[in-house]
Amino acid sequence: MKILVTGGGGFLGHALCKGLVAQGHEVASYNRGHYRSLEPVGVRQIQGDLADRDAVIAACAGMDAVFHNAAKAGAWGSYESYHLANVVGTGNVLAGCRAQGIGRLVYTSTPSVTHRATHPVEGGTADTVPYGEGFKAPYATTKTIAEKAVLAANDANFATIALRPRLIWGPGDQQLVPRLASRAKAGRLRFVGGGHNVIDTTYIDNAAQAHFDAFAHLAPGAACAGKAYFISNGEPRPAREIVNALLRAVGAPEVDKSLPFPVAYAIGAVCETLWPLLRRKDEPPLTRFLAEQLATTHWYSMEPATRDFGYVPRVSIEEGLRRLAERHAGQGLAEQGPG
Repeated sequence: MKILVTGGGGFLGHALCKGLVAQGHEVASYNRGHYRSLEPVGVRQIQGDLADRDAVIAACAGMDAVFHNAAKAGAWGSYESYHLANVVGTGNVLAGCRAQGIGRLVYTSTPSVTHRATHPVEGGTADTVPYGEGFKAPYATTKTIAEKAVLAANDANFATIALRPRLIWGPGDQQLVPRLASRAKAGRLRFVGGGHNVIDTTYIDNAAQAHFDAFAHLAPGAACAGKAYFISNGEPRPAREIVNALLRAVGAPEVDKSLPFPVAYAIGAVCETLWPLLRRKDEPPLTRFLAEQLATTHWYSMEPATRDFGYVPRVSIEEGLRRLAERHAGQGLAEQGPG
């Protein structure tokens, strides 16, 4: 089967491409740049911007299915930049699927579409947790618009599904764990509200597996068609516990200090005001949205995903931590070179 993966050069995108090729599919990745890491995987790369409608439609030609994984993430940036990548880009992918007669679309969404300030989620499902409102971040706003468009496109000839993986980590991650480790080593990492809030996370192999399981069951009229699903390891833990476990795995110092939520929220508000005034291009250390996310309990039920497309996490947190530590140790030896 010929499959197009958008954002194949990213952390999850690479895992999707590698796994699909291993299953015997002919895979092409649509990226803004060229990724050398995809060359040994055997993936054909198509360079283009998601906001370029004609280019996206052309990339969809001859494809049997699309895994739309590309997005502009993060907690900082202009609304326009997020809108172009996440809303316009997703609209173009949907247009490409329609124009080329593609029958299946697996969309990578985010639990952030249900963010509601400091309202906790404990064992929620897409049926019980409504979409958020009053977002303080363009990422959550635009991903909500995009997810709704994907699910609304589901019909008798075109099956769509939205998956919401929570905090993906593991070997190969260039974002979450490296940022945590860098800040911990610099003495700048703090928990918000004590770090006792319980959160879900997802090991990279499980995040990819959920996409493969969903794809295997996705068809017009299937139980999972036109629906959204939270995805995680199904092992919720206090933020303090999982963050320090990740830091230990990569040889970074553990963190004990924390900021009271009102203080963190105020710092976020100040940063949101100062950064544009100072014309800073980097991300601020905190925003109000981040403060809310970091202080709030968020964990979800995997029962709907298990029931509708057989998703069962195969790699436990403990096994994932072991693999992460093993990779980190291997990298350290490679950097040292022969003795």
